[in-house]
Amino acid sequence: MPEPGPEHEAIWVPDDAHVKRSRLLAAMKRWGYADLDELHRASIEDPETFWRAVVDDLDVTFATPFRRVLDDSDGKPFPRWFPGGHLNVAELCAHRHAAGPIADKEAVVYEGDSGPRRSLTYAQLDAEVRRFAANLSRLGVERGDRVVLFMPVVPEATVAFLAIAMIGAVSVPAFTGYGATAVATRLRESGAVALVTADGTTRRGKRVPLKQTADEAVAAAPSVRHVIVVRHLADDVPMQAGRDLYWDELDAVPAPVETVATEANDPLTIVYTSGTTGLPKGIVHSHAGFAVKTAVDFGYGFDVHPEDVVAWIADLGWLVGPMLIVGVLQLGATAVFTEGVPTYPRPTRMWEIVERNGVSLQGIAPTAARAMLAEGGVPSRDLTSLRAFASTGEAWDEPTWHWLFEQVGESRRPIINFSGGTEAGGGMLISYPFLPMPAACFTAPLPGVDAAVFDADGKPVVGEIGELVVRNTFPGMTHAFWQDRDRYLATYWERWDGIWLHGDLASVEKDGTWRIHGRSDDTIKVSGRRVGPAEIEAALLKDTRIVEAAAIGVPDDQRGQRIVAFVVLLNPATERHDLVSTAIQNVGRSFAPTLHVVPGLPKTTNGKIMRRAIRSRHLGVPAGDLSSLDAATSLDDIPILGEPGEAR
Repeated sequence: MPEPGPEHEAIWVPDDAHVKRSRLLAAMKRWGYADLDELHRASIEDPETFWRAVVDDLDVTFATPFRRVLDDSDGKPFPRWFPGGHLNVAELCAHRHAAGPIADKEAVVYEGDSGPRRSLTYAQLDAEVRRFAANLSRLGVERGDRVVLFMPVVPEATVAFLAIAMIGAVSVPAFTGYGATAVATRLRESGAVALVTADGTTRRGKRVPLKQTADEAVAAAPSVRHVIVVRHLADDVPMQAGRDLYWDELDAVPAPVETVATEANDPLTIVYTSGTTGLPKGIVHSHAGFAVKTAVDFGYGFDVHPEDVVAWIADLGWLVGPMLIVGVLQLGATAVFTEGVPTYPRPTRMWEIVERNGVSLQGIAPTAARAMLAEGGVPSRDLTSLRAFASTGEAWDEPTWHWLFEQVGESRRPIINFSGGTEAGGGMLISYPFLPMPAACFTAPLPGVDAAVFDADGKPVVGEIGELVVRNTFPGMTHAFWQDRDRYLATYWERWDGIWLHGDLASVEKDGTWRIHGRSDDTIKVSGRRVGPAEIEAALLKDTRIVEAAAIGVPDDQRGQRIVAFVVLLNPATERHDLVSTAIQNVGRSFAPTLHVVPGLPKTTNGKIMRRAIRSRHLGVPAGDLSSLDAATSLDDIPILGEPGEAR
């Protein structure tokens, strides 16, 4: 494989319109910085001044002013941001807009898997938030209590998230693809007192019985006192007297409750992510940290203005779900929550949603783009409203990036590449739409993020693949794991003193171009040379006959490890000998993989390929936590090493 090269050719070159509309460039000019580099240095070296300016510029309004920006007296890993300040996310995202000029503007739109479209204006959203908050209070849900959200991205999901915040309780979003065991774990680990779910939903047109799963989970979670059920499919589901309540049967006009004056560092939400071992990690985000971080990412990173309509295929259990709620709504824009996959019921479904809703910023994962490319998802619709794509979740392969940029985007809509993580509260790296952009790369860290690439000795390197690290802290980073500080320290802060270890492999060039090369624990080491799986997969996907690929390393007596790749073909009848020879040519002989053709790859419910699970299955060892496995995909297609199977 070639090592990261010198300066990359810019494929996207912004026009004056993208430069002039940039909120970040406008703020930079007002603040008196000469260029983006100077602004970024200031965001790291003088956080007190910088974050005060950001809060003011993006209108993150505090009901009680904060005393200072940062208090790290508890140690660098445990900062308190904006201490003494009070604000509530429900005020930022609903209350203030309902009382202003955009009250009658659409705030939240739901595009369902099976075709339904529902929406709420800001006025309707606020009324529903206040109603549900009052009903939760009547049920005995109090400040600090945890409430699990196991529901599709219907408008009630946004209402519930903000209503829980309004009364100072803590939401715990869970993937709708989880089984009962995974939901029960999150109920028990968070000590949840209530669960909000739906009778069911659909995935690729097939019914998913959410209430049935919820009932099994609650049976193993004795702390849960109430289950509130949204009648989404109007299915007849069992309801337990004294515990279960239908959403639409809650008091329509309850006695109103006040919005709790939550302190800046009070917990807002706990988002669980699967750990490599043991129980899932409960990532804690606070009212102020998450509000400021999402405002920066959407306002400065994606350049969202109040007139924008932002659409994304999302699930509440993936951080993008809460990010859409808090980031888009506090900025007064419209959030379109898309359920399901982009190719069902038609390969052009995403573009139909763009046209129907006047979407200006469309979120898309590389996996989704590859699926549309394979199924002929070139738009025949009017995309004049669309100004840019936003991408996160995994690394791009260049052929698919070029297809989206050139064929769909007509070479005039940038792909804003964005990478971070649940633990970061959003993004760390981005490709700004106002900067020239190479294919499938990032052009800068986001404001306030002192990102670097470290080698094995903990030294920063340029032009080499190493560990992505952060040398400071910033608003939005997790406040540790829920009730487990020691595990948080061991996971992120233990390897190098004062350095936060992200877990991704990355590289940065002299020209400031960044790339992500996959997870560090997925690293493959062949004859002493480290390579990320994303590089192997990107090389394989240069062959247009391959629509998906997953690369893993397996033990090898002579070379330490060898590479095994599993590929999904556009046409299963493709001649295998030429497929293998093309793979060797694209990857390079020293990293040439053993190739297995499979009908599909196991993925999480948000579309990420589950490489660790693939490796475990192939090696015949226990796969560990599979709670995030999308039920529509399967591990069974992965051949077990040593058993008969098709390979080179």
